[in-house]
Amino acid sequence: MKRGLKEIRPYAGWILLSLVFALFSVFATLMVPIYIGNAVDTILGKGYTDFVALYAILRKMAVVILLGSVGQFFMARCNNYICYSFTKDIRRRAFEKVLRLPLKKIDGGSQGDFVSRIVTDADALSDGLLLGTNQFFTGILTIVGTILFMMRINVVIALVVVALTPLSFFFAKFVAQKTKTYFNAQAISRADLTEHIREGVSQMDLLRYFDSIEENKEAFCRQNDVLNDNAFRATFYSSVTNPGTRFINALIYAGVIVAGSFVALRGGISIGALTTFLGYAREYSKPFNEVTGVVTEMQNAFVCGKRLFDLIDATPVVDDGENEIENPGRIQFKDVAFSYTKDEPLMEHLNLDVLPGQRVAIVGPTGAGKTTFINLLMRFYETDSGEILVDGVNIKDVPRAHLRANFGMVLQETWLKEDTIFNNLKMANPKASKDEIIAAAKAAYAHDFIKKMPKGYDTMLQGEGDNLSQGQKQLLCIARLMLAHPPMLILDEATSSIDTRTEMKIQSAFAKIMEGRTTFIVAHRLSTILDADLILYMEKGKVLEQGSHGELMAKHGRYAALYNSQFS
Repeated sequence: MKRGLKEIRPYAGWILLSLVFALFSVFATLMVPIYIGNAVDTILGKGYTDFVALYAILRKMAVVILLGSVGQFFMARCNNYICYSFTKDIRRRAFEKVLRLPLKKIDGGSQGDFVSRIVTDADALSDGLLLGTNQFFTGILTIVGTILFMMRINVVIALVVVALTPLSFFFAKFVAQKTKTYFNAQAISRADLTEHIREGVSQMDLLRYFDSIEENKEAFCRQNDVLNDNAFRATFYSSVTNPGTRFINALIYAGVIVAGSFVALRGGISIGALTTFLGYAREYSKPFNEVTGVVTEMQNAFVCGKRLFDLIDATPVVDDGENEIENPGRIQFKDVAFSYTKDEPLMEHLNLDVLPGQRVAIVGPTGAGKTTFINLLMRFYETDSGEILVDGVNIKDVPRAHLRANFGMVLQETWLKEDTIFNNLKMANPKASKDEIIAAAKAAYAHDFIKKMPKGYDTMLQGEGDNLSQGQKQLLCIARLMLAHPPMLILDEATSSIDTRTEMKIQSAFAKIMEGRTTFIVAHRLSTILDADLILYMEKGKVLEQGSHGELMAKHGRYAALYNSQFS
């Protein structure tokens, strides 16, 4: 609650305006019972009604009701603006934080959980806030207002009402404690189910290939049952609120009638005034239904809000470097150590000196640390100890954006955004002309298939390029690299999804672009790195052998064994 009030402070002006309209609306609502009581007192008996006074009272009552409705309308407009603007801002900040979180945190979390927090939890937060601001303020004002109005009419009867009030608060507290626990469990199980659905939809081809549809469905049903159970419990306890408070309010109303009847019999209050009092007792009971209902709904909003605030408060990647790389090319690893978990060290005492313009190939079995090597070089992960130097500058002293601008990357896992082919290519060089983009596509042998697309370069890609083959997507990524003209290159299985004939042409194009550029090539097919200046053979995060292809083959070591296993 404190954090929410702090976050909503920028909307203080709108909140104040909403409170003004709420006061206006509540005051108008509380005037109606007075007019009703006055109207009752104009009826003196059978055939004795002061119609002139009655009509005057009814006209005033109609005006007050209209003004109250206007106040309520503008209060709702203010609250809508506050809630949805606040939620939009929170959702934006949460997504911006995800973009700046360390990759270690992203990789260690659930994608479905991130999606659930930013989308579902934000919606639940806005719904709870909207319900709260629309009903909580008016409810509290109505309770306070009715007590003051009732005190003016008769103190004794008003004290009866106030004495029974704590029953509603105790009941609301009990329900709130229960619902908070189950709403929290509901949010977590909903995130788990979101992740399961995301995985199932994105990997549908694999599920069908391995005939795992039924198994996946059973897993979905189990998680769906958990969510259903948590949601049922949360909804059950929150739904108990309304009938419970109605029962308590009925007791209060009955108490008012009994106490009021005794006072009226003694002549301490008129029938019209008693009618007014009963009207206030009814108005007094309404907010308790609303406020206690809001409290249970707000428990869900608080749980979802906490998950959002936890994400917003997560420690982002801090870009504290100020140095720049003037002549990118030479790269040195000095006694570098790294581990994903403290208990399992991966890299230890890694030393390497790559000269400008060298082509360095990194080979080894799966899990050897090849991708980790690239991640450390690009500062996607930070070293535990040691240092990595580019042009003699520690990369930790270089802004990440500047460091990465010096590298061009083509990865085995392609990434394209939902946009036109032209805009996807232009990402590498926003200032590139159309002719330059077409030239890069031709150099990457992507131009021909692009021209065959329905709208050529203006064809809209679906999802992450789902209307393209894997090979076509990789060709676009290669074209994007050729358009960037970076001083250093990283090729991680860059041609793994391309047919052999096209690969030979791409390798020729790569040979031209690699001239004079320091290049790191991660490869499983050793035929693509035979002419590398330096080959690093890695296992379990350690460089066990390094040298040219001829030198390593002459050693008859692990590299030679790996090469012979492919070409014997």
